[in-house]
Amino acid sequence: MKPATLPVYYYLDHFVEMLDFVERTYDEILTDEHRSFAARFRGLSKDAQCLLIRMVNRRGAIFNRALFKYPEITDLDTAARDLIACGHARGLRAEDYSAFVLCLPKTALLDAARAAGFGRDIRTSWSKPALADFFVTSIPFDLAARHCGAGGFIARDNTRSIEFLLYLYFGKTAGDLKNFALRDLRVLRTNTETSFSARFADADEAHACFHYSQVLDRIEVRTADTYQGAAAAILDGPPRTTEYAADLAARAACQVGQLFEKQGDKELAERLYRFGSSADCRERLVRLLYAKGDKEAAENLLRDMIDDPESDDEHLFATDFYARKFGGRRTGLCTELLRSGRTIVVDDTHRGNPEAGVAGVLRRQGAQVFFAENTLWHTLFGLLFWDELFESGQLHSGFDWVPHCLRDRTFHRRFASEIDGKLATVRSGNALPIILRTVAARWGRPNGVFAWDHVQMGALRALLEGARAGGLADIVRAMCEDFRGMRDGFPDLMHVRDGKVSFIEVKAEGDAIRRNQLTRLRQLQNACIPAEIGRVDYRFDPGQDYVVVDIETTGAWSSGDRITEIGAVKVRNHQVVDEWHSLVNPQRSIPAKIVQLTGITNQMVRDAPLFHEIADSLTAFMGDGIFVAHNVNFDYGFLSSEYERLERRFRFPKLCTCVGMRRRYPGHKSYGLGKLCAIYGIELENHHRALSDARAAAHLLNLINKKREDGVSADAEQAA
Repeated sequence: MKPATLPVYYYLDHFVEMLDFVERTYDEILTDEHRSFAARFRGLSKDAQCLLIRMVNRRGAIFNRALFKYPEITDLDTAARDLIACGHARGLRAEDYSAFVLCLPKTALLDAARAAGFGRDIRTSWSKPALADFFVTSIPFDLAARHCGAGGFIARDNTRSIEFLLYLYFGKTAGDLKNFALRDLRVLRTNTETSFSARFADADEAHACFHYSQVLDRIEVRTADTYQGAAAAILDGPPRTTEYAADLAARAACQVGQLFEKQGDKELAERLYRFGSSADCRERLVRLLYAKGDKEAAENLLRDMIDDPESDDEHLFATDFYARKFGGRRTGLCTELLRSGRTIVVDDTHRGNPEAGVAGVLRRQGAQVFFAENTLWHTLFGLLFWDELFESGQLHSGFDWVPHCLRDRTFHRRFASEIDGKLATVRSGNALPIILRTVAARWGRPNGVFAWDHVQMGALRALLEGARAGGLADIVRAMCEDFRGMRDGFPDLMHVRDGKVSFIEVKAEGDAIRRNQLTRLRQLQNACIPAEIGRVDYRFDPGQDYVVVDIETTGAWSSGDRITEIGAVKVRNHQVVDEWHSLVNPQRSIPAKIVQLTGITNQMVRDAPLFHEIADSLTAFMGDGIFVAHNVNFDYGFLSSEYERLERRFRFPKLCTCVGMRRRYPGHKSYGLGKLCAIYGIELENHHRALSDARAAAHLLNLINKKREDGVSADAEQAA
C-alpha cells in the first residue's frame, strides 16, 4: 500500500482541529486566559502560526533559528518577530544558560571558550557535559552569549495555555501533536466510531489534574532542583476536588517522597506521604515510621488501615506487616502461600514456559485448561459493560481508547443502576446472552479494555457456567469499583473439571508471588471460586507427549523456500502412540538437486494440499506436546514461518535430538541422523523422507530420554 502523503500545513491543521474541538467541548472550563490565547493565535499571520506550532512540536524550549527550514513558512524572520511581540517567544536570558550551551556542538563550545579568553582552562578531551558545566560555572552568561552566537537563538515562552489545551484534548501532558501525524501516516489507529464528551466536569478539577500531571512529568528529570520544585508544587498545589485529582497528587507525592527518602530527607518524605494519603503513601509511611523507630505511630496507622482499608491490597499489606512486626509471625503471607501450594511435576523441557507445562499435565488428567491471567477478566468486563463504556460518551477524543471513568474510578457511580442490573443477571446465571449479543454486534471494534484477538468464547462460557454465580458477580463488582486497581494479578490458568471452575497461579522454582497476585487469590477464594498456587517441580516426565517432526523442503532458506513434506511421530512413555504425515504443495518448483536428495518430485506434490489446508490438523496433532527434531531449529523455523504467513502463532517447547545425543552420548565423529542410526542399529529405510526420518529420530529421543530418566532416578536415590 502506498504510504500516506502529509499536506504542507498538516501541523497547523491539526492544531486548529484540536483548538476547535476543545473550545466547543470545554467552553465552561476555559478561562479568559485561554480564550484570549485562541483569539490572539487566530490573529497571527499564517507563518507565525506555523512557526509557533513547529516550536511546540520540537523537543526542548530553545532553538537555533538557522535550523528552522519549513516548507510552510515563507518569511521566518517576520514570523519570529511576531511571536516575540505577542509573548510566545523571546530571546535568551541568563536562566537559559545551561540549556543553551547544551544545544551547541562540542566544537562550537571549544571555539567560544578560546575566543572568550578561556582557552588555557579547557581540554579538548572533555566531554560535552563537562564543557557545558565549565561554561555555566566559569564564564559569565553575557560573555558566553556574545561568543556562542546567542542572538541566533530563540526560546519558547508563555505556552502554558497551549499545554493546558493539549491536556484537555489528550488527557495527558502531551507537549506536541505527533499523534496527529502518526494518525495521518496510518501508523496510529484512532477512534472514529463514537461520540465524544468532556473528560473533566469543572474547571477546578481540570486545573488540579493538569497541575499534578505536570508534576509527574517533571519528576522524570532527575535533578535535585527538580525534586525540590516538585515537592513544593505538590505540598502547595491546588485543592484536590475529585478522586482523580487526589490520585494524581498521591502518585506524585509517593514518587517524590521515595526520592527524598533515598536521599536521607525522611522529614520531607513523611510530609509528602501524609499529604498523599493514598494506600501506597500509607504503606511507605508505615515503613518509614517503623524504620526510624516510631513503632507506636506505625502500629496505630496499621490498625487504621486494617479497620478502614482503601482496597483489598492495602488490607493485605497492613495485616501481613502487622502480624510480622507486632504479632510474632516470622514469615510473610506471600511466602506462606507459596510454600503451601501443591506441587505439579512438569517435564523440564518446559523451562521458560511453566504455564504451558502445567496446562499440559492437567489436560492429560482429563481437565479443560484455558490460559486466563488478566485477559479473561478484562474480556468479561468489557463485553458485559460495552454499552456503558463505549456507547455513552465516556471517550473524550479520537485518541482515547480507555474510558476516563475507569481512570478516575467514577464508573461505578456514573452507571450504578446499569451495573446493579447486569450484576443481578450474573448472579442469576443468565449473563451469557449479554456477552453473545455484544460479540455479535461489536466484534472487531477496537477498544482499550481487551483485544478481540484474545477473546476465548469457550473460556468465557466455561467461566459463566462453572464458577459460583454470586462469587463471579462479587469479582466483577470489584472491577467496576476500581478497574485500575484490579487490572492485573489474576491467576495464570483456569481449570475446568466436571463443569466446575478453579484457578491456578503457576510458580516455578525461584519465582516470588507478588502481593497483587496474593490479593486476587484471596478475592477469588472469598468469592467461593477455588484458586491456588501450583508449584512447578521440573523433572523428566515420561507421560509427557513428545512430537518428533521432520520436514522436507525446496531448500534451506526458511523465509524463501517452502515445505514439501511433513512427518510427525508422537511418543509417550517411550512408545510411539500416533503418527501424522502429509505431502505439501510448495507452490513453486522443487530444484533438481532436492528431487535427487529426497525423491519428492513436482508431480508428487502437484495435487497435495497447501499448507493452510493442513495447518489445523498439524496443530491438533501437536496438542500440548514438545516439538522434537534432529537439528530442531531448522524444522521449527520453517513451520513457524508457514504459520506466520497465516498470521498465526506456532509456539511449542523444543528438544533437539542432535544436541541431546551430543550431550548424553559423547565421542562420535558425526551426529548426523544417518550416522547415528548406523551406530545404534536404528532402521532408516528411506532417508530424507519426512516420516521415515521422524521415526528414526523418535528412536534417538528414546535413547536420550532413557538417560534423562536414569539421571532422575539417580538423583532421587542420592537425595534419599
